[in-house]
Amino acid sequence: MPEMKVPGPEHPITVAAAPSRYQVLYNGHVLVDSRDALLLKEATYKPALYFPREDADMAFFARTQRVTHCPYKGDAHYFTLDMDGRIAENAVWTYEDPYPAMEAIRGRIAFYPNQVEIREVEVVDDPAAIRDAILHTDAGAGRSQAERWSSD
Repeated sequence: MPEMKVPGPEHPITVAAAPSRYQVLYNGHVLVDSRDALLLKEATYKPALYFPREDADMAFFARTQRVTHCPYKGDAHYFTLDMDGRIAENAVWTYEDPYPAMEAIRGRIAFYPNQVEIREVEVVDDPAAIRDAILHTDAGAGRSQAERWSSD
């Protein structure tokens, strides 16, 4: 059985909610439109967006036999995209049964950016930015409104 490694200082991995709405296009068609993407940053690799399958038009995805192994995430399975006769082999991957440290990406799909177009459509409201704006707003009397708003 392959060795399972846990992310740490020597190989950091973070998973966080992506701050924007994203679309994934293939052959000029929108395959994914999501406000629920996760941004995975792993060591020195380029960040990857992981999308919920329910935000994707899975009719254009065909499961392949390709499987690769990551000692930090587990086994990745792949899909080929097929649209209007244009094929992108193994352009999509998923971790259907990831290691416990990567549970957040279970069943989500990610795309090779050289096979599709991934674009940011709009920035999703950032609750922290809104809170900061409230804390620094002048009440009209030259004072912050911080004491008038609860911190939760």
